[in-house]
Amino acid sequence: MGNTLKEHGLNVIQDADLNGKIVLVRFDHNVVKKGEIRDPFRIDRTIGTLFHIVERGARPILMTHIGRPKEKKSGAIVCRPEESVEPIVKYLEQKLHMKIHVPQFPVDGDKGILGIDTSINLAIRELKERRFGAIYLPNTRWFAGEEAKNAAADSFALQLAGLADIYVNDAFGSWQPHASTYAITKYMPSYAGFLMQQEIENLDRVLNPERPFLAVVAGSKYDTKIGPLSAIYDKVDKLILGGVIYNTYLCAKYGVRMQGVLEEDIRLAMDLVEKDRTQKKVVELPYIVESDTLDGRVEGKYRTISVADFAPGKTYGYGLDVDPASFDQPEVATAISEARTIFVNAVMGFTPHFTAGSQSLDTTLDRNSAAMKMYGGGDTLQEFKDLCPGLYLSVMDNANYYFFTGGGTVLTAIEQGSPYGLKPVQALTARGRM
Repeated sequence: MGNTLKEHGLNVIQDADLNGKIVLVRFDHNVVKKGEIRDPFRIDRTIGTLFHIVERGARPILMTHIGRPKEKKSGAIVCRPEESVEPIVKYLEQKLHMKIHVPQFPVDGDKGILGIDTSINLAIRELKERRFGAIYLPNTRWFAGEEAKNAAADSFALQLAGLADIYVNDAFGSWQPHASTYAITKYMPSYAGFLMQQEIENLDRVLNPERPFLAVVAGSKYDTKIGPLSAIYDKVDKLILGGVIYNTYLCAKYGVRMQGVLEEDIRLAMDLVEKDRTQKKVVELPYIVESDTLDGRVEGKYRTISVADFAPGKTYGYGLDVDPASFDQPEVATAISEARTIFVNAVMGFTPHFTAGSQSLDTTLDRNSAAMKMYGGGDTLQEFKDLCPGLYLSVMDNANYYFFTGGGTVLTAIEQGSPYGLKPVQALTARGRM
């Protein structure tokens, strides 16, 4: 890995003495939906770290979060079977031809799992004796201390630390400072895994891009993307918007209203409109698909409209996609073809019914073979894979493509201007805990 990691004092797994040790590894294997793996990409990206640990003579204990077991209103933790690690374990067992043990702990009502009890000691002994290849702990968010903000987090972190000799964080997508990603580093030697290192290095190509730099950003809510969007705008040469974010921008700029766009978001978007009057970085996609309903692609209830025809004061239906013809327009085509770095965090249409915009975006970007194309976000990647499966498979090993495993982490790092400000990353540096 590159020298920049060393310059920032990141403790890396290559420098850890692993022989004969028990290594606790935090992954971001949050790929289970309704009890099934949607896409094993995030799991596959961590195999290198797991192989390295075993090859260096260590025994691994794995962990990840899955879903959101904690209910927002009540704070109750619900341990649902469809959010268990079992599908991940089965996938790893089949892929790696190894047996993995999942310990069971008592669930306390709506508090989840209160802690790790001594029953795990036998499993750890059997792990050392190579009766099985690894231990995979239950969903970390099933534990009461994982997302706690008080002593409960430290207590859980101490219990985790008691299981192993060394901690490795390979969960780039888990940027929030929880017990298993942050508090634990206070109690044991902590290192970054290979995926974490690779993600940080590639983030540098977004933060310090070869120019011209084009970003494509979409989203279902404007207010949640204001910080990252503002930071991206300052960094790029050109910006393409999609989804509700684009609808909001259009409403603010042209004085129109669209179904599904909030008034307060339009007011917030005025800042971007004003900024762009002078800097002119936003490349408008001239044709959008307007629909009378959100109930699907209903014949006779959707149509392509032109932004050039917008009349101030007029109200339009739902903007549910970008018409592919937009990408053929000279200004759009030029911005894409001239870019040397392209960052994409965007699903352009209202899925699953309006997908032509995303499909056209991906195929158009691919024609620029000279640019470094970097995709961030699980939904963005899933859409690429579903809509352009042949292209997706052909570029997986293409040096001019990079797929981040955590879109939210990338946006947060862009907003902060550095990945080293993220608490779990900071905790892996020599001075992160000073």
